[in-house]
Amino acid sequence: MEIYPACGFNGLNDFPARSILGEKVLIFDEKMDMKLVQSVIDSVFELQGGKNNEFTDSRFALLFTPGEYDLDIPVGYYTQVLGLGRLPQDVLIRGEVHSNAGSRGHVLTNFWRSVENLSIEPLNDSVNTWGVSQAAPIRSVIVHGNLNLFDRGYSSGGFMADCMIEGEVQFGSQQQWFSRNSSWESCSRGSWNIFSLGVNGAPTTTYPDGQFTSLDSTPVSRSKPFLFASRGELKFMVPEVQKKSKGPSWNQPVLAGREIPLSEFYIARPENDNAKTLNMALQNGKHVLFTPGIYHIENPLRIVKEATIMAGIGMPSLVAKNQDAVIIVEKSDGIILSGLLLDAGMDSTNVLLKLGETPEEQSILHEPSWCYDIFCRVGGPGAASVNQCVVVNSNDVFMDNMWIWRADHGNGVGWDTNRSQNGIVVNGNRVTVYGLFNEHHQGYQAIWNGNNGQVFMYQSEMPYDPPSVDAWRNGEKGGFPSYIVSEDVTSHEAWGVGVYCVFYNAPVQVDCAVETPGILEDSIHHKFTVWLGGNPESILHHIINDKGKSVSVENRKSTLE
Repeated sequence: MEIYPACGFNGLNDFPARSILGEKVLIFDEKMDMKLVQSVIDSVFELQGGKNNEFTDSRFALLFTPGEYDLDIPVGYYTQVLGLGRLPQDVLIRGEVHSNAGSRGHVLTNFWRSVENLSIEPLNDSVNTWGVSQAAPIRSVIVHGNLNLFDRGYSSGGFMADCMIEGEVQFGSQQQWFSRNSSWESCSRGSWNIFSLGVNGAPTTTYPDGQFTSLDSTPVSRSKPFLFASRGELKFMVPEVQKKSKGPSWNQPVLAGREIPLSEFYIARPENDNAKTLNMALQNGKHVLFTPGIYHIENPLRIVKEATIMAGIGMPSLVAKNQDAVIIVEKSDGIILSGLLLDAGMDSTNVLLKLGETPEEQSILHEPSWCYDIFCRVGGPGAASVNQCVVVNSNDVFMDNMWIWRADHGNGVGWDTNRSQNGIVVNGNRVTVYGLFNEHHQGYQAIWNGNNGQVFMYQSEMPYDPPSVDAWRNGEKGGFPSYIVSEDVTSHEAWGVGVYCVFYNAPVQVDCAVETPGILEDSIHHKFTVWLGGNPESILHHIINDKGKSVSVENRKSTLE
């Protein structure tokens, strides 16, 4: 199916950016025929396989210039819906922007989609449904009504930032959810780990007996940079950093930030670009904007200039085609990475994302670097292997919504087929993560070697598929902890740390979920473990080091404070 010929969409608008952003970026304005626009949106949804095409190669970005639209917008796989205003209230959708359960009857695999920078006036009982799991952020969205963050059946994940919900947020069956710098009238339900950071209307903390953890303010925040339209041109806004913030960052008299003309970006398109052209643009001092599609990266993309921006729209995938890396940040001052899906390839790769070539000294100070909506994947579309998905050697890095996934289903999935030792290794100091989802790797999921690190909500599932007890041993110990802080670390804090286990094949017995120096045990706050299912003889013995009750078929959840 081709969108333009099928819908007669060509020629309806001469917005200048349309030609340079390619045919998978659809830009709408309120003067268009809404019946035709609705037909285009429905065609995109069907082209993405509707609700069930999890590993399609197709990607789309649906962009709306400031105005009002009467539309129903279903959001499928690898689709991003973006308002092009300076503020979310500049684009109003009267209807719904929604993600729903597919034929499987749940939203456990509703990944790789997003909605950002617009407002919604839901017409269906004043409820907008955004039923998703990981890698499906909702950012800078106003809902003039209620918001359901689930649909039918199970749900597992979720990230919200800078949103304003005028009614109730219903978490429903969500096992975990991270919300930052938002506001709502009320909220309810949720299963195990509903985490609020700097949220107006956040529930009272109920840990260890309940699911809610709420911290009053965000220590240091910066809203995700975004495209916006100004006098028929597209620009890129980089909002200013805020400290000890609460509520949506845009809810102020003037949105402070730096405007960058699109002319300062190299516009990457999958039919034209490879590592050679992209590295040439980076060496010439250009920022890079990836348009929707699949990019096969045969040599590492090297960021060599400070304050470089590398951003994607429409969930672009960068696929490793070498044994070194996909992205290497050489100059780590003020770098911004945003909206990228990094895929391991057939040839085993050392690392997908490396921030800093080597670990830096404590005394070196930086303009912080920021990563937003960076998703790593090992397997799923096909067989793939990597040693470590993300390595952070730089100091002063902030990460806002990371999902680092060794696939547990899809194509090319198996203990010896999609290999991944570690999800993230942090060697730098003062590294902060808001929402770290990290799953199924075959060694430690997360290794923290740097000092003064902070993690606000950690969700991790241990690997489902060790074929035997001996196949997954950590020396003399049973299995690997998910989260480990090295012995020489003297300062580290984490809140809302949940580790889950499902061992389908073998009666695996793991010593502990979290391992830290003894002096840091109390710095891991609101920690818990869950036995989800699997072999009835499998056991996760402790939460942290040798403390905390075990979880097993007889005791499904354990907490420790």
